[in-house]
Amino acid sequence: MVKSIAQNTGLRQGILGAAGLLILLLPVFQAAPVGAALPASVQDEPLPTLAPMLERTMAAVVNVSTVTRIEVADHPLLRDPFFRHFFEVPRQQRRESNSLGSGVIVDAEQGIALTNHHVIAKADSIRVTLQDGRTVDAALMGADPETDIAVLGLPIGEIPRGILRAIPMADSDVLRVGDFVVAIGNPFGLKQTVTSGIVSGLGRSGLGIEGYESFIQTDASINPGNSGGPLVDLRGELVGINTAILAPGGGNIGIGFAIPSNMAKAVMEQILRHGRVRRGEFGVSVQDLTPELATALGVEGRTGAVVTTVEPDSAAAAAGLREGDLILSLDGRPVAGAADIHTRFGVLSVGARVTLEVLRAGRPLTLSGEIADPYRDFVPGERLSPSLRGALLGADERRGDAVRVGTVTPETPAWESGLREGDRILSVNGERIGGLQDLARGLRQRGGLYRLQIQRGDQLIILSRR
Repeated sequence: MVKSIAQNTGLRQGILGAAGLLILLLPVFQAAPVGAALPASVQDEPLPTLAPMLERTMAAVVNVSTVTRIEVADHPLLRDPFFRHFFEVPRQQRRESNSLGSGVIVDAEQGIALTNHHVIAKADSIRVTLQDGRTVDAALMGADPETDIAVLGLPIGEIPRGILRAIPMADSDVLRVGDFVVAIGNPFGLKQTVTSGIVSGLGRSGLGIEGYESFIQTDASINPGNSGGPLVDLRGELVGINTAILAPGGGNIGIGFAIPSNMAKAVMEQILRHGRVRRGEFGVSVQDLTPELATALGVEGRTGAVVTTVEPDSAAAAAGLREGDLILSLDGRPVAGAADIHTRFGVLSVGARVTLEVLRAGRPLTLSGEIADPYRDFVPGERLSPSLRGALLGADERRGDAVRVGTVTPETPAWESGLREGDRILSVNGERIGGLQDLARGLRQRGGLYRLQIQRGDQLIILSRR
């Protein structure tokens, strides 16, 4: 479980496993490296240096600071009207929380920067400090908590031409363990700090940090404040977004994690196109290929994901997948296991075409399909009631006495009421519902006033609107 432990730095920390190791999700501040007094050359041979690459790259790294205004709960005594009348106590008090992290400019012409979602989560204002020291207000163009990616828009009209520099995005799929990488950011409030190391591992998952995990592991030092900053290769190209460290007792032990640039790019493109990530569904469940399953399927020395369930009338069924198939590759890239294919499906948009290489009863097959829209049969909430405008609603196929909530647009009546994607509406105004018509009828009877009982995960929640 990842928990917030330091509001002023945006530092987040979680416990991993019985060893009590902590995973820190970090917004970052960085410091300029101090050069040692080394000669420029030895025996007329120049010394190797990363300085030319860093001179180009560091101009694209920015400091991200946020302000979050938090409502402070009243003391019970302050709620007494008699007490408040005589002592003139203000009704509501607020306090501000500040967070610091890093970001990286990926499009200088459009003023597009990437950072971590946890750096800017719940922020009321976002400020970005550029390489030349100027600070500007940034707009949140969209964020995806499931991958911990956020996209910021910089006010290019307020910034002189030539100031913004972008880092080109590399193909993170070609990274290999042992490749040299450099982490840049603003750890601990320091400016522009650079650390170097190698890629220690690829495709790391199961850490419980995000919903979709396929991290690059590196021993380049990453510290609180580095979150959202770039991990680059020796060409100065972006291969990852720094996001977390494994830290017993809170210290850096050289195990850091970055979101691969290909994942960040896929999320960014959806946010720029739709304002959010439109995740589709394929309708397939898989598990890792174990030695026992490999023996049963008659395969040796292979990795992949074994199909355990294919949903009826799903995109997977239309593509021809069957239970027991071994998925070897997705769109030409080998599949390492169940977590790998789960993550890769999770960043594909609705309508994307996919090609699968599978092994069925020892026979190789190539299948193709299209990622389906999970809310294709849902209806806009305003068709049922103006108070539900902004939500997509549909029948719950698992049980007939509930309504599923699809996407919910922020700052709409449905959003302000507290509805969120994935909720299941069980009753309205105390009456159980059997579907969309019952929900609409219950809302009409009260003239839009309602009390909804919803299920969110394992929790039952009551939402009221007047």
